[in-house]
Amino acid sequence: MKKRQFSLKGSGLCFKKWSGDKWAVFNTLHREIKIGILAAVYFTTLGYHQTLANTESDSISSKITLNEIQVSGKRAPGIYQETGRQIAVISREQIEKLPAQSIQGLLRTALGVDIRERGPLGMQADISMRGGSFDQVMILLNGINVTDPQTGHYGLNLPVDLASVERIEILRGPAARVHGPNAFDGAINFVTKSGSENKVSAQLTAGDHGLYNLHAGLSHRKGAFGNYFSAQKGASDGYIDNTDFDILNLYYRGQVTREQSKFSLQLGYNDKSYGANSFYSASYPNQFDANRTLFAAASMESSGLIRIRSDVYWRRHHDRFELFRNYIGAASWYTGHNYHLSETAGASLNATTSWSLGTTSLGAELRSESIWSNVLGLPMDKPLDVPGENEGQFTRSFNRTNFSVFAEHNIYFGRFDLSGGVLINRHSNSGYGVDWYPGIDLSYRLTTLLKWTASYNRSLRMPTFTDLFYSGPTNVGNPNLKPERAETYETTFRLRNETYSASVGGFYRIGRDLIDWGRIPGETVYTTSNINRVEALGTEAAADLLLSELIPGQTLLRSLSVNYSYVWQDKVSDEGYESYYVLDHLRQKLNISLIHGLGLPNVELNWNIQYRDRAGYYTKSDGTRVDHTPFWLTDLRVSWNKGNYGLYAEASNLFDATYSDLSELRQPGLWLKLGARIELKIL
Repeated sequence: MKKRQFSLKGSGLCFKKWSGDKWAVFNTLHREIKIGILAAVYFTTLGYHQTLANTESDSISSKITLNEIQVSGKRAPGIYQETGRQIAVISREQIEKLPAQSIQGLLRTALGVDIRERGPLGMQADISMRGGSFDQVMILLNGINVTDPQTGHYGLNLPVDLASVERIEILRGPAARVHGPNAFDGAINFVTKSGSENKVSAQLTAGDHGLYNLHAGLSHRKGAFGNYFSAQKGASDGYIDNTDFDILNLYYRGQVTREQSKFSLQLGYNDKSYGANSFYSASYPNQFDANRTLFAAASMESSGLIRIRSDVYWRRHHDRFELFRNYIGAASWYTGHNYHLSETAGASLNATTSWSLGTTSLGAELRSESIWSNVLGLPMDKPLDVPGENEGQFTRSFNRTNFSVFAEHNIYFGRFDLSGGVLINRHSNSGYGVDWYPGIDLSYRLTTLLKWTASYNRSLRMPTFTDLFYSGPTNVGNPNLKPERAETYETTFRLRNETYSASVGGFYRIGRDLIDWGRIPGETVYTTSNINRVEALGTEAAADLLLSELIPGQTLLRSLSVNYSYVWQDKVSDEGYESYYVLDHLRQKLNISLIHGLGLPNVELNWNIQYRDRAGYYTKSDGTRVDHTPFWLTDLRVSWNKGNYGLYAEASNLFDATYSDLSELRQPGLWLKLGARIELKIL
């Protein structure tokens, strides 16, 4: 039997040794990991009978307006219409109508969001906001931080598919004092379906290139117990050579509600493998990637004079990257594939109370991040076999810990709303001791429909394990990197009523010590370094019109949504410096979505038209520099829905535009898909 040895030391529980598991951090790093704080915080909270009201608003129905949805734009619970931050909410109704088959495809339509896909239908995609990098956006699942510490390339390896998502909350701009480090340019919270009603659902999609996608969901509630389970299986032969993929998602969410308290549990598994044609270099078109993600989280909420929410979570990500798929055509210098196993574990606590001078929130989070690899980390004393693989050994490892304390106060007086707070952060590897990141949000209701907001926030991002340690034929990491820092100023005017909404605003960001892969003239190898200063200036505008209400007497035109963003940025650094990521950003994006009928019962069309113009250039495999070319994309969905049944046909890239999101990797042309859905109520 495997034995776990531990001892009590002071007030914290310390693991001395964890033997028998080849990948265990306790065995490989030979260090004590104090988890007493996590256990004390969580189990103390479980015993508290008055907790925080549900900030996720799980019982949303189509009759509830967007203004009434509670969103996570600050530490204290708040509804959408009251927040002073730039938050966009994509509802379940919108998700079902947009011509998108993946979370990544859906996010393409969002204001200020840049999705750069390498694999089709979301197999691998980088996400960024407002001209930032793909490592600067925090990803949350029902409020739990699931950001990948190895690299932002795996940030969207979620155990849920699009059919399981109830809504998506997109917070644009720095969110460090709300969500913690790494919410540098924004945060995206995916809120899943829950066991709010008794029903089963199924959805099947089939299309070109051998595509199929099958989803099944079960929602069940009995008394205080609610359960939701979903499974998704999909695959494709690929639209060009070596772009095939296979994916499996399993997800469970359970909730127990008793009087004024709620306990919830999440479990998830994601398994996907895909041909990675030219993903990271066009010189190697036969790349391959296989990922597995396991996720678990438990949360407790209670309400009363002091409202409390506590979370504990754990995430493990396995990755096998093959530069030469199955060693076919491997060069003589190629000694084997890259193997990584990253693990995060953490606990957080947030307490909120309202009193005569406003609402005050205090919170804390402890997060541990570890990696075992044959490429990333520091040399290990003894190699370990890679679990779940037929070959490969871990020869390197690394561990770091982050502790954050949050404080926020909200004041409402007349037409003014004021929210101010601070993140106090201590990172085990930053070398800077305790850092302070304050912020303030102000909003003023000019009229019942028009609102003005302004904010100032500081944020930070810690280097990923790839930033610190990755070395290859053309790349060399830097273990001495500093954290990224930024100050952001924002202002926006928002107009909203039941039939239309509009917003226009801008931001100015001063980034310091930004982490970038780059090189100076004469060098052939890209290295990671901190760029002295990068300034960004941007504007964002959006309008949503409910045409069926604004134009009475007609039934064909349903709704129109338009959003536009523009970002300019430049750097102050060495002359001639070639940036690989930081200055290669989406300069402007226009997205237009129109829904209309055909005069046939229960039939409607959704057109999504997008224009993208990217700054910078990419370097081809022969060394030639090529400027990014602007392009238009048009997607169309025709759907028939009646009650619990629905059919749809979808054409992605309707006019077969030729484009790429990254370097020379061409994205799919016209791709036709057919689908059907069904929902049945059960006892």
